[in-house]
Amino acid sequence: MESIADRESSTGDARRHFDATHEAREDPWGATSRWYELRKRAVLLASLPDERYGTALELGCSVGVLTGELALRSDAVVGVDLSERAVERARARLQGRDNVTLEQRDMVESFPAAPTSGFDLVVLSEVAYYLTPADLDRVVTRVDEVLAPGGTLVACHWRYAEGDFRQPADAVHLRLAETSSWTRLVRHEEADFVLEVFSRDDRSVATRTGLR
Repeated sequence: MESIADRESSTGDARRHFDATHEAREDPWGATSRWYELRKRAVLLASLPDERYGTALELGCSVGVLTGELALRSDAVVGVDLSERAVERARARLQGRDNVTLEQRDMVESFPAAPTSGFDLVVLSEVAYYLTPADLDRVVTRVDEVLAPGGTLVACHWRYAEGDFRQPADAVHLRLAETSSWTRLVRHEEADFVLEVFSRDDRSVATRTGLR
């Protein structure tokens, strides 16, 4: 069993790693320039079952590119990232967006305070494979606690192995599918990435919008 000291050491190492990554490059994963990233983000946003959300939580917001898109679809967005440098970049990018709050936070240890009714949307994109299975369990349990009664979780992950991943994308999504209080509405699978949408509201988009 991992001790508190081991956990703190591991978290500190990860924070330094991601701070250095964001220090070295303005946009470390090419979120604003690579067609792959632009297209994947469009697929994610198009997969959301509701046109608009109340309060959204983005876990692992990096430099805030997706955060800005979510802000166009939500009354309020809370973005968190382990890296202080990433949060600084996100704040600079999203300066003036009154409906965006950004926090440096270890999501395994704590989540931002949820609205009374819970978060209407939780986004777990390109971040869960950095977690050990035990830490992912903690995060999934917490998401289940803070998700609104009709809330939605969207998860999207790169399917190739990288040196700093703690587990593969497919293992992450298998774990998400185990949560019995969510219904999977969407599974989009390509060689490069897997995207799934889970919700406490099992209605289709056509039903939600009164088409049937």
